[in-house]
Amino acid sequence: MQSAIAHWAPRFVSNGVPLTDFEEVTAGIERWEDWCQAWSARAVIHEALGRQVLAEGCRLSAGEHLTRAAVCYHFSKFVFVIDYEQMKQAHGKAVECRNLALPLLSPPGERVAIPYEGKHLYGNLRRPAGVARPPVVVMCMGLDSTKEEMDTNESVFLARGMATLAFDGPGQGEGEYDFAIRGDYEVAVRAVLDFLENRSDVDAGHTGLWGVSLGGYYAPRAAAFEKRVKACIALSGPFEWAEFFDRLPALTRDTFRVRSRSRTEAEARKHAATLTLKDVAKNITCPLYIVAGKEDGIVPWQEGERLAASASGPVVRCFIEDGNHVANNRVYRYRSQSADWMARCLGMPKN
Repeated sequence: MQSAIAHWAPRFVSNGVPLTDFEEVTAGIERWEDWCQAWSARAVIHEALGRQVLAEGCRLSAGEHLTRAAVCYHFSKFVFVIDYEQMKQAHGKAVECRNLALPLLSPPGERVAIPYEGKHLYGNLRRPAGVARPPVVVMCMGLDSTKEEMDTNESVFLARGMATLAFDGPGQGEGEYDFAIRGDYEVAVRAVLDFLENRSDVDAGHTGLWGVSLGGYYAPRAAAFEKRVKACIALSGPFEWAEFFDRLPALTRDTFRVRSRSRTEAEARKHAATLTLKDVAKNITCPLYIVAGKEDGIVPWQEGERLAASASGPVVRCFIEDGNHVANNRVYRYRSQSADWMARCLGMPKN
């Protein structure tokens, strides 16, 4: 567990967890079984602060505290699949806190329900201030990320005049209770794009995709099929998930087994084979920005090179020599730069 904790530190901190929280909470955990409870206890502190200042009328501060609470609740459950009820309870609190925070943020956000296969996928839509119909960046989650983790990633696009729609797809966040992980993620993205086309407050004709980790597979996969996508950012995504499935950490394999609704690891391995870009990446014609860390211990960086070599459109390779998974330890090497690139692709003026 200690090696996993060391690997996770950059991700937690870059996505909004205070470093002291990470150090104090993880130092007190001796068994994996205690993980969810320990992080939920820390989230309670931030939630209480948020509710207190909200009662005092300090809306912006409340939004910040509640967002931090949501991130801590999220990380309490992100790969904690050994106790379904405990995981679901923590996840419910993450959603509750982020939903409470959304109208308090600057710029504010809106919870949206996206029609999908007779039910709904849920997302958080945020629009930048002062832009009547902004282009929009649709944010695709990974295996263990959810929309409640996205605040720091949303901010770089919002600051450049783009709207963001972070959504939980099948097998992700709120979507994991009704739907299993699916390799043909373009179906979910199609539903999101259809939804955006029915809104008058965003420019759905200028839509980009952003995907993190397994979302770095989902986003280019969707771009291969959806020509409404004008640009795509892929962060540390696999080209063929099954090729290195057996080398993944046990927690990652088990999380995939649960969220793909596979009964056994063998069944999960078979399901993993449906997550492939091998025969479809050639259909990606929109501009593509690929980020990979060459010290990634989850997804080999060469998967990004395979994607770059297979795509038919213009490609920016951002392969970071000392970057870990998603290069969370070096976000200053790509987070702002990729947002600038997306802004140009979607026709935004330089800031």
